[in-house]
Amino acid sequence: MSPEQRAANAFRDRFGTDPAVVVQAPGRVNLIGEHTDYNDGFVLPIAIDRRTVIAARPRTDTTIVVASETFPDACFDLLTMTRESGWEEYVKGVAWAMKADTLPGWDGVIVSTVPIGASLSSSAALEIATALVFSTLAHRRWDPVEAAQTAQRGESEWVGVTSGIMDQLISACGRTGQALLIDCRDLTRTPIPLPDGTRVAVLDTGTRRRLTESNYNTRRRECKEAASAFSVASLRDLTPAAFADMPPGLPATIGRRAVHVVEENQRAIAAAQAMRSGGAAELGDLMYQSHVSLRDNYEVSSVALDAMVEAAMASPGCLGARMTGAGFGGCAVALIKRSYVGQFSRAVTDRYQGATGHEPRVYLCDAAGGASVVAVAPTGPAVRADD
Repeated sequence: MSPEQRAANAFRDRFGTDPAVVVQAPGRVNLIGEHTDYNDGFVLPIAIDRRTVIAARPRTDTTIVVASETFPDACFDLLTMTRESGWEEYVKGVAWAMKADTLPGWDGVIVSTVPIGASLSSSAALEIATALVFSTLAHRRWDPVEAAQTAQRGESEWVGVTSGIMDQLISACGRTGQALLIDCRDLTRTPIPLPDGTRVAVLDTGTRRRLTESNYNTRRRECKEAASAFSVASLRDLTPAAFADMPPGLPATIGRRAVHVVEENQRAIAAAQAMRSGGAAELGDLMYQSHVSLRDNYEVSSVALDAMVEAAMASPGCLGARMTGAGFGGCAVALIKRSYVGQFSRAVTDRYQGATGHEPRVYLCDAAGGASVVAVAPTGPAVRADD
């Protein structure tokens, strides 16, 4: 049963009526260009065919009642909501950024196939799906780029995770069968086809991290310090030549952060060029170079992530692999030859489990489209009276 069907059925069971609207927003995996988005740089993600679905129906008041397969039910009023610590803060953050006092209340059920905490942007998928529900029920024009910016603001200023724009933007704007080369300064998006004969594999290490408890925000501060030391607005503006004359007194750690960002931007652009010409092997090489830099220069990998990448690189059909997402746990991503899918999956599982004792999961992913309204009641989003 599809997640859309599960959400609609769960809504009927929970609220005793059909939903007025069903929406979906995908998770993502970033092929290359890591920790560059909040430095105004380049990223190359795909939206994946794992998604968050919300079935919803409007209310006559300003209350939000949301049930989830994974978490306890949440209930709050749009006019009196306060910052707390549950999963519903992502829903509140979107409402706050969309001006909560102008929005309708609704009942909803959330179903997600995006693994939580695995660096596949389950939070961004929830945020974009929430924004689409609010927009649909409030009869607002849907602008995916504007929605991504709004969701990012909610996550940064309400939830407290100062994320870049990549996750929300690819969830809102993904293209079927294609990656998007995103310029995070002006938000231009260039579709890039995946190389023929390849498949993307997401490799879940079975380890998790929480962004608000990790060093993610520390890395952002270090990048700002590096940009200031080099007298540039952001590390996007720094060239490799600048490293020949390091600013006096610049800590070595801060220098390494800058080296990663500058070289990662170059790798992302080179990866897009390789994909345009069908250079699957070149793309794979760039992915592994990215991992080495994330491990050594940016220091956001982990023992489990390193073990997974090395297991992947040693498995049949692997063209390249790297950690993906914020790091400190979660997933790696590998580019593999399509004809080796079965052999690769078995080999990487055995190698990783033998090296770490953790049980991994291998998700074979296709590039999916962005957020969309899946179904709407024939009469439109009918209003549900208070219980």
